[in-house]
Amino acid sequence: MARNSKIEWTHHTFNPWWGCVRVSPACKHCYAEAWAHRLALDLWGKASPRRFFSEAHWRQPLNWNEAAKRQGVRPRVFCASMADVFEARNDLNEWRAKLWSLIERTEHLDWLLLTKRPERAAVSVPWRSAWPENVWLGTTAENQKWADRRIPALMRIPARVRFLSCEPLLGELDLRRWLNPCQLDSTAKIDWVIAGGESGTRARPMNPQWVRSLRDQCEREGTPFHFKQWGHWAPIEKKNHRGVETIVFSGNNGEEEILAKVGKHASGRVLDGRTWDGLPAT
Repeated sequence: MARNSKIEWTHHTFNPWWGCVRVSPACKHCYAEAWAHRLALDLWGKASPRRFFSEAHWRQPLNWNEAAKRQGVRPRVFCASMADVFEARNDLNEWRAKLWSLIERTEHLDWLLLTKRPERAAVSVPWRSAWPENVWLGTTAENQKWADRRIPALMRIPARVRFLSCEPLLGELDLRRWLNPCQLDSTAKIDWVIAGGESGTRARPMNPQWVRSLRDQCEREGTPFHFKQWGHWAPIEKKNHRGVETIVFSGNNGEEEILAKVGKHASGRVLDGRTWDGLPAT
């Protein structure tokens, strides 16, 4: 749990528990799993336990909610950075019920539920066709295969805001059918797209054209776009790549684009000369 989160697209993070199971290529270098291992906690895998927290931990969002009410603001709460609230485990059901109650009690907070299991969302919550106004539901779409699997399930959920986290972005994505509801013969659409490269020394590099394509698709449809980070690899000028591990991608007009393994902090989050901090209307 963290107030004033360092994640660029949220204000706070709240974890009802820690622990998860890998389900797709995006999980290969999971930062949450690595962090748990650093603390000597065995929380990943079907047979591993989950880590739960005290009542003091659960009171924090209530405090944030009271502060938001006084100040007339709507903080965003990312839930959960160290777990997936829709993981299929019966021992999580009572904690899920506690979370849904907390969300209902904190109407001045916008809760961002990000999952790799959107197909389980409808059967895991008590809200059915009337989800609370303060719930934003998102899913991870790291490449086209997983976008095609997960986004249709997300679109069936009547959350006020539906969003995608294309991080780590591992391939080119065509999201046009979900950004423009006319293409689906529906009013449902994706309201927000987050994209970013992978962090960590074993990170897989992201072709800059993949993220530019996402940005351009969002721009054409008027969908807010947020570029979170380059990650461990970032574009670099040819004259600056000596002594640094690099990889070459084909850029626009067949020009080469060099990415260097410079680390997350050095790579930053500037794309084509500016930052992209799009957010859906609240």
